[in-house]
Amino acid sequence: MLPCRPLKMALNPRDLLMHLLVALFGMGSWVSVNSLWVELPVVVKELPEGWNLPAFLTVIIALGNVGPLAVTLSHRFCPPGRVSEPWLIRSVQGLSLVSAGFLAGFWDRRVLVAGEERSVPYLVLGYLLALGCCTSNVTFLPFMYSFPQQFVRSFFIGQGLSALLPCVLALAQGVGRLECHNNTWGNHSEPHYLQENFPVSSYFWGLFCFLGVSALAFFLLLILRERNKEEEQGEGPSQQRDGGSEDSYPLKSPEQEQPQEPPNGNNGEQSFWTARNVYLLVLLGLSNALTNGILPSVQTYSCLPYGPDAYHLSVILSNIANPAACFIAMCLLCRSSVILGVIMAVGMIFGGYLMVLAALSPCPPLVGSLAGVVLVILSWTLFLGLLSYLKVVIGSLLHEAGHSALLWCGAVIQIGSLVGALVMFPMVSIYHLFQSGRDCQDNCPL
Repeated sequence: MLPCRPLKMALNPRDLLMHLLVALFGMGSWVSVNSLWVELPVVVKELPEGWNLPAFLTVIIALGNVGPLAVTLSHRFCPPGRVSEPWLIRSVQGLSLVSAGFLAGFWDRRVLVAGEERSVPYLVLGYLLALGCCTSNVTFLPFMYSFPQQFVRSFFIGQGLSALLPCVLALAQGVGRLECHNNTWGNHSEPHYLQENFPVSSYFWGLFCFLGVSALAFFLLLILRERNKEEEQGEGPSQQRDGGSEDSYPLKSPEQEQPQEPPNGNNGEQSFWTARNVYLLVLLGLSNALTNGILPSVQTYSCLPYGPDAYHLSVILSNIANPAACFIAMCLLCRSSVILGVIMAVGMIFGGYLMVLAALSPCPPLVGSLAGVVLVILSWTLFLGLLSYLKVVIGSLLHEAGHSALLWCGAVIQIGSLVGALVMFPMVSIYHLFQSGRDCQDNCPL
């Protein structure tokens, strides 16, 4: 078998519709938390916590992990079939929709706590949104086991869109735009921040629409899945697999989704914990720690010294690289453990370069030069692109190991992201090991 083999893509209109719905469904998994982070530069100007708000946001997102913990324990101790993933997903989507709606209306309200004004509504509603996002990793992804393997890659494309769409909306809003004006005392410049094109409340209503589209896609997926099952029951096995594409395999019924007893007599849990699957989970956890926790914490430190345009291009192109890598995985799937390890190593090299830039902020190498701008943008794009491809391939391979494998896949994604965030939080917010530059005021030697 080739280590990287092209996949057959003979799709009919219904397959294309299913891919689109799965991507929109996956988009709702992390769009809430990504939107909170992207809108932060505007929100901090209005809320009393100021630039301490990112530290609060990091903590409440970490506390959101009680959701996946509760779901994982329920799957572990409840009898098979008692935990309904569709109902869990509906609950997560309903909670997120209600929270986003209230956030759009009450994000700037303040409450007096211990004699100081605090943005309690924003923090509470932000926590509820984070709870939904964290729980989605152990509900949305295991639900995809009821679909053929190819649709798992469409789901990861949707997760890439959950980062890209909030960035596009923020660009339309004009987040972070500034001009450098000369002051009246000499030859120094001062930043002049431009007014946004629409208010924060409108941005959060946009988040509400994203979540609504995702919930509608899930509703339509359930309908199409039931129709497909009814059609498959009326067809012979040979008819079900005609077409030659990976998508032509039938959907699994709830009974088929339950792990089956392997022929050697060992239980499914023991058969899953092979050396290869553990290796895949380690790569998955490490890649998510880097892409969701460690590097995002220092993205501003690594990019802003090269200018706001370099920062915005890094954010946009790296978030475009995410769904693009997922699409490549739909056409070319690498199964070789060695090649997956090489992809991980190359991604870590780019990540290491970005960490060096962040550590040397506000005057990293090549600052003020076109080469420095190109390198930082290229590094962010390739870093996220390579590790996004790695995560999609691992998710596809774990799909073959059964429903419990996808449950562990979601749990490891969340654990890796949490560990990465907890490692970086004290370094950035407590010990201040990274230094930020001042807009229009840093003069570094070329």
